Amino acid sequence: MRISHKRKVQLKLQKRVKGVAVAATAAVKPAVKKAPTAETVKAAPAAKPVVEAVKPVEAVASVAVNVALTPKQQQVLDIVVQHAEGINPKGIGLQAGQEDAKAASWATGALKKLVEENLVERIQLAGNKVLYKAL
Repeated sequence: MRISHKRKVQLKLQKRVKGVAVAATAAVKPAVKKAPTAETVKAAPAAKPVVEAVKPVEAVASVAVNVALTPKQQQVLDIVVQHAEGINPKGIGLQAGQEDAKAASWATGALKKLVEENLVERIQLAGNKVLYKAL
């Protein structure tokens, strides 16, 4: 293949990638909020202080976490929650139906995200052994 042809192909690909990136950033523009005007301030009724009842401890503990998880991460989280005593990455992969050789590496990526989001606790044992427990 000639070098000039390769350059042309690369330039076309780069233009296409730049066009997609520009379109993606344009779609994610933040909404501009308007400052309140005198008319809207006059129209708004005066806010009254609201006294909230004290929430029980159980309700606070069972607050749902709003984290966007992929289906794989959700599957790994479900497996970890089932094992209260803790489970290693290979065990997670095997329960998810992966082959023996790649079970641990399959689960590791999802476990890293779950640890970042504080949904799962990582416990380092002797050497390179690791257990994961649900929080």
